[in-house]
Amino acid sequence: MASRTAPALQQYGAALRALLVLTVLLGLVYPLVMTAVAQVAFGSNADGSLVHRGGKTVGSDLIGQAFTRPVLVSGKPKMDADGNPVVEAAPEYFQSRPSAAGTGYDPLSTSASNLGPDNKDLIAAVKERRATAAKLDGVSPSSVPPDALLASGSGLDPHISPAYADEQIARIARERNLSVANVRQLVDEHTQGRTLGFLGEERVNVVELNLALDALTG
Repeated sequence: MASRTAPALQQYGAALRALLVLTVLLGLVYPLVMTAVAQVAFGSNADGSLVHRGGKTVGSDLIGQAFTRPVLVSGKPKMDADGNPVVEAAPEYFQSRPSAAGTGYDPLSTSASNLGPDNKDLIAAVKERRATAAKLDGVSPSSVPPDALLASGSGLDPHISPAYADEQIARIARERNLSVANVRQLVDEHTQGRTLGFLGEERVNVVELNLALDALTG
């Protein structure tokens, strides 16, 4: 009996030592080394590409935001049936594309709507978004770009197409008392080309663009 137990204990001991060594190497040393390398070589990216203004964190280059304001009734915020304030697009800001991540751009609930093209809810949402965007920007509903109507796959995309940014220029210029040429120049400065010159499409980071807009107009 003793002769059979000893080899088994030796095997258990070896397995336990291997477990401890691998836990320290792969669970502690490796993550610390990779974190240190990331902080040295890619500090901003490793920290989430956070954007700071006036000593405060105001967002991330990687996550979109909703630029809205509360709807007021007799000077007081309008509330919905669930007791939440009703909001509308803030006309002085460039608007982002829709988001299906939680209540909007929630990194803890990143997702698409997962609704098919024939889904009645999606069709109704697109119709409503088209009418809202057309009314806000004073354009024909047929000219509203697709990214103003459909959420991205992640629900976090901070970018819009140059076409959607161009649609909003006249409104921004009017609301900010700026010339159309100045706003268009700002959009051009924040238009990013295709990744590596051939991947994806040209895009405009709405978070960065609106921060630059605020800096321009104080």
